Amino acid sequence: MSDESTEDFTESLPLSERVASTAFAHPSERVAAQILDFYRIAWEYEPTTFPLEWDRKGNVLVSFAPDFYLSELDLYIELTTMSQKLVTKKNRKVRRLKELYPDVNIKIFYQKDFRRLLQRFGLAAEDQPQRVGGGVTAKLEDPGE
Repeated sequence: MSDESTEDFTESLPLSERVASTAFAHPSERVAAQILDFYRIAWEYEPTTFPLEWDRKGNVLVSFAPDFYLSELDLYIELTTMSQKLVTKKNRKVRRLKELYPDVNIKIFYQKDFRRLLQRFGLAAEDQPQRVGGGVTAKLEDPGE
């Protein structure tokens, strides 16, 4: 899905100023933010970066910033619509986050979860080419169909 068709799709969901002004890393994150807005769920995009590994001098080597924080639910959400290789890496980071910060609530939404969410809105999922990061986002119907 091109950026242009993503913009067309997002017109069918609320487009808050916050969504419009946020530079999301992947189109699926923008769609997720719009769905959160639709359900009036307060969200913040990547508000916290958690250090996960340090060198001997205390410099952070590895950190993790979950995609969304839902303050009313005290819940972080990581949206993982990418390839299995990247999912494995994120799973490791989430496990490490839970070890180091046991009071932090985090939920991973996998590709299958995101596909189900799109289905609830009557949208088909479209696989993204690797050159734009891979993963899944919403597919628009061709207006000529």
